Amino acid sequence: MADRSGDAGVACDGWDYSGCEGTKYCPPRCPRFVDGDGTALLVRPYESDHRDALVQMYEEIDADSRTLGLPPESREGIEDWLDHLTSNGWNLVALAGDDVVGHIAAAPLDDEEPHIVVFVHHAYQNRGLGTELIRQLIAHADDRDHGALVLTVAAENERARTVYDNIGFDVSDRLATEITMRLSIEEPIAKRVRLPPAERP
Repeated sequence: MADRSGDAGVACDGWDYSGCEGTKYCPPRCPRFVDGDGTALLVRPYESDHRDALVQMYEEIDADSRTLGLPPESREGIEDWLDHLTSNGWNLVALAGDDVVGHIAAAPLDDEEPHIVVFVHHAYQNRGLGTELIRQLIAHADDRDHGALVLTVAAENERARTVYDNIGFDVSDRLATEITMRLSIEEPIAKRVRLPPAERP
């Protein structure tokens, strides 16, 4: 993956979208996002053209970013896992130019309360992208009339748990090594994340 983290020329170069009021043609949440380092990114629904770049992102994920056995370590395992997610669920990717630097998925597709997984390339972590991907997923889940989103997080992963807590996920089950959390789409955040940039608090 090319190092684009400091490249101001990727996606929406310098575009200030804070005054955008949206249109009826907009997706559930504005796809443009500027991370904590000032890098402009786009969040888009996954398409087959993204597959190679997404596989590459997962091949580059470091050991510290793996959790609960995911993502798989081998390329074949990654490809099989992604094929399952993309055929049985719906997926969003964060793009820095042509590079995929983040991925979030919800599956099964037709479940009232699908489970989600989210990963961010290590070069883009701690910059707000993981939180933005979750907000994007909540907006799309509301648009698709899901009732809730469910996730499983390693009990020792306090950083991720804090992100989920701050967004509004509640603990629904607790085991020795993992915690299940749930967010109702009826919660106020489901409406807030769909506000156009000009109306966000």
